Amino acid sequence: MQLLVERLRVSYGNIRALHGSDFAVDTGEIVCIIGANGAGKSTTLRAISRMVPVEAGSHMTFMDRDLLGFPADKVVSQLGISHVPEGRRLFGNLTVMENLLLATFARKDRHKVSGDIDRVFSIFPRLRERQTQAAGTLSGGEQQMLAVGRAYMSGRRMMLLDEPSMGLAPLLMLSMFEALQEINTAGTTILLVEQNARLALKFAQRAYVMENGHIVLEGESRDLREDPQVKTAYLGG
Repeated sequence: MQLLVERLRVSYGNIRALHGSDFAVDTGEIVCIIGANGAGKSTTLRAISRMVPVEAGSHMTFMDRDLLGFPADKVVSQLGISHVPEGRRLFGNLTVMENLLLATFARKDRHKVSGDIDRVFSIFPRLRERQTQAAGTLSGGEQQMLAVGRAYMSGRRMMLLDEPSMGLAPLLMLSMFEALQEINTAGTTILLVEQNARLALKFAQRAYVMENGHIVLEGESRDLREDPQVKTAYLGG
């Protein structure tokens, strides 16, 4: 397994957000975690990228290396795990191109940066047209494209995505997931959390269902789409 998470526990003060989650992601997969607001999905991604501390007894490995031994910046620069957070968090006063280049500051393969930018522009042609425009002036869909493009530029072994469809019109949602599928086909493993369960289960090979900080169901996406509990709770019956 490329990513193995066992007994993952995270608390915010006296409130426990994750109660001992166990899950795994293999190289080349698209895996999704679905669940309601407050289920612990975003906290899970933050824990993997080392943005929040985990409790004693938690265990996470990436390519057989102990994730807990890496600070957040090394998770990106040394392990190649990038994180697209909810809300995008772009540098709004910088241009599209400047945001992309800033993501490469820790890369040692500088000779590949230009080619990777061309690859981002081929996946998201709109960004090529907007490359000199300030990120803060982009539409919501364009900002999401840039957030994914920036993650692509910083680390591509695994990409963590938090609600990539949030705030997007239906056609843009579909376009975004098709772009993610293209990135995955080119060799990047993807773990995403998503409230649009129907869309997530269409594109992911496997899925986990999270409720109140617990993984309560897991399986192939096609099987979960037919699961009565999933249908009732997340797919509209």
